[in-house]
Amino acid sequence: MKMIDLSPDFEAEYFQCLEEWSEDMKDSGEQRKIWYQQMLHKGLRVKLAITDEGIVGGFIQYLPIRHSILKGEDGYFIYCIWVHGHKAGRGDMRKKGLGKALLLAAEEDVKALGGKGLAAWGLILPIWMKASWFKKHGYRTVDRDGISALVWKPFSIDAVAPKWRRQLRKPEIIAGKLRISLFSHGWCAAQNIAAERIKRIASELGDKVILDEYDTRNRIVLDSWGLSDAIFLNQKRINTGPPPSYEKLKKTVLKQLK
Repeated sequence: MKMIDLSPDFEAEYFQCLEEWSEDMKDSGEQRKIWYQQMLHKGLRVKLAITDEGIVGGFIQYLPIRHSILKGEDGYFIYCIWVHGHKAGRGDMRKKGLGKALLLAAEEDVKALGGKGLAAWGLILPIWMKASWFKKHGYRTVDRDGISALVWKPFSIDAVAPKWRRQLRKPEIIAGKLRISLFSHGWCAAQNIAAERIKRIASELGDKVILDEYDTRNRIVLDSWGLSDAIFLNQKRINTGPPPSYEKLKKTVLKQLK
């Protein structure tokens, strides 16, 4: 196994989370690519884990906290560590040490860049990006929002831990209309799938709905709302992870319309 920096040769599969075989990924659009191109100039780092067979088995992506969706200045934030875990495509790459190797590579890179610490988000439930896994590698919880824990590993005694952003306000209700508010950052292909599907549904329903789109890569928008990725039907936030199917999402919208 070896770690390499993302190169143009592997960008296409990275943009689709190594799931270019998946039908769902056809709905992910171009937002991941746009996010990558914008954040690359702000210090985004992406490393790939290459197996001995020459297959890209996983990746890690991290960005200076001051340019991320967090509140803080010191260190870097891991948006995700993803090791391909499906039998389809390149096969299940879990339980081979790729995740640990990616995390260690990122830590060494951040230290070399002068970063004061490394943060990541982790779920308190045993699903994916488990907070407990990071804790085994020396991270501690410094903030929590629902089932999402913000974990942190300082590399300097003067490092200040970051915090989650909190939702600051709700979309306004418009009488006689269903208002769909779409907040999109672009970093997550799964969130992008939900975003593209809700836009398609809004287009099909025409003047029955009003679609408001918020690009949260824009710091002013992010600061104003305290949201990075979210979909609201009027003031009700709907679950977008894992991304609901087009049929399920449309059923939810039609139910709200009634």
